[in-house]
Amino acid sequence: MTAFHCDLRIRRVYEAPRPDDGARILVDRLWPHGLSKEKAALTLWLKDIAPSTELRKWFDHDPARYAAFSERYRAELETYGEAVAHLRTFMEQGPVTLLYGAHDETCNHALVLADYMRHS
Repeated sequence: MTAFHCDLRIRRVYEAPRPDDGARILVDRLWPHGLSKEKAALTLWLKDIAPSTELRKWFDHDPARYAAFSERYRAELETYGEAVAHLRTFMEQGPVTLLYGAHDETCNHALVLADYMRHS
C-alpha cells in the first residue's frame, strides 16, 4: 500500500474536544480512568488497534524501551488488518484525531500508530 496524506492528529483523550477534530477515535485497549463517555465525545473506540496487553505491560511507559516497543508494536499492527482498514476508512473521509490516555506525550503508542498509518 502506498502512503497518502491525511489530516491525522494526536491528542490526549482528557483534552476538551475541538471543532476541527474530525473523527475522534480512542486507540487505547483500556478505558481512560475517570473519564465519562459523554466527556470523551468519541466517534469510535477502536481498542483492537491498540498494543496487545502483553506488549503494553512490557513497555510500562518506560522511555528506555520506546524504540523496541515501537518496533514490536509495528509488527503487531501488521497483523491487525481489520482494525487498520477500519481506521484507514475514517482517514479517507476527513480529519481524524487519535486519542490516547497516556501521560507521556512523546513516548506513546498513538505516535507509533499515527506514523504507521501515514506511511503504510
